[in-house]
Amino acid sequence: MIKAENLSYSFPHKELYNKISFTLEDDVHCAFIGTNGTGKSTLVNMILHPEEYLYDGKLIIDVPGRIGYVSQFYTVDEEKEVTVFDYLSEEFVRLQDKINQLCEEMGVTEHLEEVMEEYQTTLDEFNAIDGDFYESNIHKQLKVAGLAGYEDQLLTSLSGGEFKLVQAIREMMISPKFIIMDEPDVFLDFGHLNALCDLINSHKGTLLVITHNRYLLNHCFNKILHLENTEMQEFDGNYVDYNFALLQMKIEQQQLAAADMEEIERNRKIVERLRNSATAIDSATRGRSLHARVSLLERLEARKTRSPFVDIKQPKIVLHAEEKEEGEWETVLQVEDYNVTFDREIMEHVSFSLQAGEKVAIVGPNGTGKTTLLRDIMKGENPAIRLGENVKMAYLSQMHGEVFDEKATVLKNFEDAGFDTDAQVISYLETYGFEKELIYSPISELSGGEKNLLQLAKISRTGAGLLLLDEPTSHLDTYSQLALEQAIADYNGTVLMVSHDFYTVANCMDYVLLTENKGLRKVSMRKFRKMIYADHFDKDYLEYEQKKKELENRIAFALQAGKYEDAKRISEDLEKLLQKYNG
Repeated sequence: MIKAENLSYSFPHKELYNKISFTLEDDVHCAFIGTNGTGKSTLVNMILHPEEYLYDGKLIIDVPGRIGYVSQFYTVDEEKEVTVFDYLSEEFVRLQDKINQLCEEMGVTEHLEEVMEEYQTTLDEFNAIDGDFYESNIHKQLKVAGLAGYEDQLLTSLSGGEFKLVQAIREMMISPKFIIMDEPDVFLDFGHLNALCDLINSHKGTLLVITHNRYLLNHCFNKILHLENTEMQEFDGNYVDYNFALLQMKIEQQQLAAADMEEIERNRKIVERLRNSATAIDSATRGRSLHARVSLLERLEARKTRSPFVDIKQPKIVLHAEEKEEGEWETVLQVEDYNVTFDREIMEHVSFSLQAGEKVAIVGPNGTGKTTLLRDIMKGENPAIRLGENVKMAYLSQMHGEVFDEKATVLKNFEDAGFDTDAQVISYLETYGFEKELIYSPISELSGGEKNLLQLAKISRTGAGLLLLDEPTSHLDTYSQLALEQAIADYNGTVLMVSHDFYTVANCMDYVLLTENKGLRKVSMRKFRKMIYADHFDKDYLEYEQKKKELENRIAFALQAGKYEDAKRISEDLEKLLQKYNG
């Protein structure tokens, strides 16, 4: 359906693709991965609107019918009061009305042949999307997605996660042949994530899905496209096998790189001796020997083992709270009899407190008031919410426009972050993975993951003792997610986080506040893990993931210590585990 041959494309400030090639065949379910800012969303837009881009190479698009698209950023027109059912049935009703109109025209037109041809084309289009059964299909799809009974709800009343899922259902129904989804999992709760997983796996057409979600990656795809450092790698197989192949490559390449470095260092010492000797004794022979040896050293440096898909740097995220006086604000946050009401009661009689240094996640289904609670804490206007004296807060928002002036440059948005010079801002943001050229770009040109990283970079400058984090891993690539988990674990302040990312919650929270019956219930991490896996995941998955992570960590430590044979041996144990779990 899609074929790229030696495709190259650049922004004025950044090269995105350097002669990349790949193919998307019929009925394949492909995960499109890569670190934040590599150009995944741009490539998707290029497929959707090739006429808007000046690129080198070939991009061949041969898709029958329309290309479906679920966007990275959800937008609901607040002026448009449309129910979920009307939104999902819009295209079916349009085609049905057109068919009826053409039927009427046939009785009066002088151009019967043309009208009949248009009628047949429209009827074929209607039949191709199973138009005769669209009403029952809508009910069926909503039930599969855990949204039974949502037919009469207004789109504007849905949470971000609910709307994302409805978007996915709509595109799967009206674009059955080829659909592109740009991070459809963002903001989905655990139940809805499983529903999305089921929807993807049951879809018969071709899917290209940009995602960083570790659960989806492990369960939904039979092809991987990996974009990194302007190059594309294509892998026919599932993500677990691809990740293992990358790990094997890393072991081999680090071993080769170590041998290369030994040879480089040996030749560097020879060059130094020859240089000193040639300086002390004027000799043409020694000069030629020096020149030959320097050329050899340059060739060794040039061929030094490297790979855009293996040597991927994590951003360095550092969160820290300013030192407090002994005994100051031991209770950081107190919430007593808090209530939230929209068109219905969302939360009522909610009470809890946070002690200094606690790291707590608010977890629960979409639309249960979690984000509203965080916003009310940040605003400080609700009498049910009290902060400890002199507690300094920082807030990471789902909506980047609340935090940044998206029309202004990155540099402009960091004018109030306590830097004296532009060079200091550039140096600081480089540790978060931002190249110098991006500092002068408008925020609006950045990817969702880059915007989240920028929020974290700005929060880090505040020294706040209480961090309110609303879906902090949304849009972040897997490397940035791991860096954030480590930063939260090392943070010496207090965290209140809303998240649907099980891995982040499980890896760095002390306990969970679970939304249920319009309230919040405190749940230990041990009980939370059991509960989530009992309700949403298969029983062996938790144990498998824990063993897999342990073996991967042991391989990483062995590589750091230069113990390549140990790394190979442990990777064999990992391969046995993968084969056992994945059949």
